[in-house]
Amino acid sequence: MLKPQANATRELVSLDGVWNFSLLPHPPSPEQWTAPLSNKLQIPVPASYNDILLDKAVHDHVDWVKYQRSVFVPRSWSASSLRYFIRCDAATHVGRVCVDETLVTEHVGGYTPFEADITSLVRPGAEFRLTIAVNNDLTNETIPPGSIEVLENGRRRQKYLHDFFNYAGLARSVWLVAVPARGVRDVTVLTGVLGVETADAVGIIDYHVETSGSDADETEVRVSVKDEDGNPVVHATGSTNKMRIANVRLWQPGSAYLYTLTVELIDRKTDILLDSYHLETGIRTVRVRNNQFLINGKPFYFTGFGKHEDTPVRGKGHDAAYMTHDFQLMDWMGANSFRTSHYPYAEEVMEFVNRHGIVVIDQTAAVGLNLGITSGLFGNKAPPTFSDDTINDKTREAHETAIRELIARDKNYACVVMWSIANEPGSAEDGAREYFEPLVSLTRDLDPTRPVCFTNFALAMAEEDRIADLFDVLCLNRYYGWYEHTGDLETADIALETNLRSWEAKYHKPIVMTEYGADAVSGLHTASEAPWSKEFQSQLIDLYHRVFDRVESVVGEHVWSFSDFQTSSHVFRVDGNKKGVFTRDRRPKMAVRALRQRWLGQWKRTPLHFKGRKI
Repeated sequence: MLKPQANATRELVSLDGVWNFSLLPHPPSPEQWTAPLSNKLQIPVPASYNDILLDKAVHDHVDWVKYQRSVFVPRSWSASSLRYFIRCDAATHVGRVCVDETLVTEHVGGYTPFEADITSLVRPGAEFRLTIAVNNDLTNETIPPGSIEVLENGRRRQKYLHDFFNYAGLARSVWLVAVPARGVRDVTVLTGVLGVETADAVGIIDYHVETSGSDADETEVRVSVKDEDGNPVVHATGSTNKMRIANVRLWQPGSAYLYTLTVELIDRKTDILLDSYHLETGIRTVRVRNNQFLINGKPFYFTGFGKHEDTPVRGKGHDAAYMTHDFQLMDWMGANSFRTSHYPYAEEVMEFVNRHGIVVIDQTAAVGLNLGITSGLFGNKAPPTFSDDTINDKTREAHETAIRELIARDKNYACVVMWSIANEPGSAEDGAREYFEPLVSLTRDLDPTRPVCFTNFALAMAEEDRIADLFDVLCLNRYYGWYEHTGDLETADIALETNLRSWEAKYHKPIVMTEYGADAVSGLHTASEAPWSKEFQSQLIDLYHRVFDRVESVVGEHVWSFSDFQTSSHVFRVDGNKKGVFTRDRRPKMAVRALRQRWLGQWKRTPLHFKGRKI
């Protein structure tokens, strides 16, 4: 699904702002879906609704809520050749869109966009009532999964298996869009490089354009490419073709170069422009070779974080100021990459990091496919993760949809170098391989150009894990010294190296440590190695780095996490997870100093040398 844009043939109106708002009862009556709302209770879009108001019933609400506002269709949109759409960038976790009293679409999946054609329901220069109902229920058949408990007083309480708060609502933008009826529906760009390590490398752009509203013999597709100075570089015709760029400028980590690819749809009889779409395209290659991860033919070492879309008050609401500041902090530290833990981020984030050369491991919202984690925390016997009554075929269907929608949205971003299809699933359990093997095949069918990974849970050791051979890169989450061997750094050192070497010996694949770290409470300082102190967090991270430097297959380190974030209420979570090296309002902890020293000063990340070793 193409991101909306305004150009010579397309227009859009932002519907962000303050909307009327209400909680809906369980279940809503038919008339409650679209009944007019007063303006006595209002909520901003984009933002999660949970922390905006002071009413605990809103914060803890489990069920449908309703957003509503009036929308004017611009009078200038009167051309009969236009079609009108409502586009939601995300609705967590189910969105239901109504124009006046008419239901126009419903979408399941909280972190990917959806749209509805409303052409027949609205008129240019006229007003309509737009209602978007959003549901935050999680069940064993959703991605991510969860369960609903109904209390004696009838209140519904959500249980879920992921360690971040289940923020809900319209956390991303809503748009009114006008596009030509005969137009460009989708664009897929695959890039390659001939002679990637030579000065006169040739860039390859292999494109495919899908159109709508007319037959191929009525229209012609023209594609042109310009460099960053606006100079024409190459052009082609046809819905599918391949273009070559001599002396190509490559998209590099830390040094992005983006060509502008313009797709035009032309009426063959009149030679009139029907539609156009502009796409920024970075040309680069990604490859796994033995235990190396290569970008443009050179070994790449990941430095950075697992992150969350999480800020005070707005929850998961997209915030351009926080986004820009976060990546300023990452650049200041020498971080070159991050993982979209544990769901696709706002597309504005992808555009930003694509422009600034930041490398991304792009992850679906499949977190919590492991019933043993929370059961173990509370000493309960865990039910099987994969069964008819738990994670089942319908869950996998939802997971398939999540993978399809993630790749459809992010396939053209050069910054995305790997798809991560799940976080910490029960990969050592019966049924894991049967569940994941078709998902890996689907991911490769949808995009054969990028490596595929999942992040492995600590208790699924190399000897027990049943799915790691299906993937290209080993991504490991480990907490020796914190959840295991708590406070014992000497034992943690031995356990970590033993674990890494077992994976290295069995698979000889690149290893990225996608999570490691410890909670640190602001203001807690100790002279000794005491857990929860800022000193301990820094010492633990340093320990991991020393071990990484001893294991050749380690090609990356993503600290968990970039900043503190909100979680559900647990006795071991005081106002959220404190593993951030920045506080939730982005104030640095002591560990930042150690990371800056390592990533900027201790060793150089060049094509031939990293981690003190020659490649």
